[in-house]
Amino acid sequence: MAALTDAKRIVIKIGSALLVDRTTGDLRADWLVSLAQDVAWLKQNGTDVVLVSSGSIALGRGVLGLGLGTLPLEQSQAAAAVGQIRLARAYEEVLAPHNITTAQVLVTLEDSSDRRRYLNSRATLGTLLGFGAVPIVNENDTVATDEIRFGDNDRLAAQIAVTVGADQLILLSDVDGFYSANPSTDANATRYDVIDRITPQIEAMAGDAGSGLSKGGMKTKLMAAKTAVSAGCAMAISEGFVMRPLTALSNGANATWFTAQTDPQTARKSWIAAMKPMGELTLDTGAVAAVRRGNSLLPAGITGVSGSFGRGDAVALLGPDGEGIGFGLSRYAASEAAQIKGHHSAEIEALLGYPGRAALIHRDDMAL
Repeated sequence: MAALTDAKRIVIKIGSALLVDRTTGDLRADWLVSLAQDVAWLKQNGTDVVLVSSGSIALGRGVLGLGLGTLPLEQSQAAAAVGQIRLARAYEEVLAPHNITTAQVLVTLEDSSDRRRYLNSRATLGTLLGFGAVPIVNENDTVATDEIRFGDNDRLAAQIAVTVGADQLILLSDVDGFYSANPSTDANATRYDVIDRITPQIEAMAGDAGSGLSKGGMKTKLMAAKTAVSAGCAMAISEGFVMRPLTALSNGANATWFTAQTDPQTARKSWIAAMKPMGELTLDTGAVAAVRRGNSLLPAGITGVSGSFGRGDAVALLGPDGEGIGFGLSRYAASEAAQIKGHHSAEIEALLGYPGRAALIHRDDMAL
């Protein structure tokens, strides 16, 4: 597999069992300091880093005096509210000595299933990474109910990896890879170094068991792998209890890598091109040339808007002669696009009554 430092963007998932001592309920502060050193090392090599961190409920339940075991929903949400503050502060304190700015991002399943919210999340995370910050992402356990929950941070991490266009997703867990059977109960279980394709046989090997503090078992990790690799993101399952776990992984520590068959940009553009367009935008000659050079589509280059589409919907892009040149995800609804077409981005606020995004379609949301 390619080295971690070869990736342009990495999402790292940290399980509760790594962050919180099972017996005391306290934060494993020394381990977190070592993780921060790894994050700084990656960023010094020019890699964007996003952390998807469990631990808020595990930390909060200790503060509130709640024991191990399943909690009622209202107690889980109360524990999350208490623990999330401590978790965010802990990350800020260990990364600040490396001059790394942290940002807290709380999401629910609705934020990825709803296209408008998905675009908002993508734009926010992209902007934070552009500023050099490290987003700390967690499920918003204080408000999420079962119908709007991911339920585990393995799949959340995979969705975040897709959202930000990551090259690699690293699941730091209490296991050192994917096994043919549960290694704690089967002496003949073998670990896979690399899995190039997730076959039905591989899926049948996954068990359900998670640790005492985490919710995710091997099935959720396999589901995360399917999401990641389909979007062009390689994924590794690696044991994270050691100090400097990412350095250890880079130096050849036990792990299972799931290989991606394409790259994130190609996978995303294929997904956009396969969507059913809900409308059409006609571009002038200058705009056609600009988008073909890899630029975003600005309102000034639009001469016509047709169809009924909302923000986040796919639209077809047409040249002045009506020739189809590609597809894109619109950042404006059809009625708004009609108001701002032909105008400069600086005029958007005056036309719509609020400051909008400069591009009508961002270049990352376009497939030509």
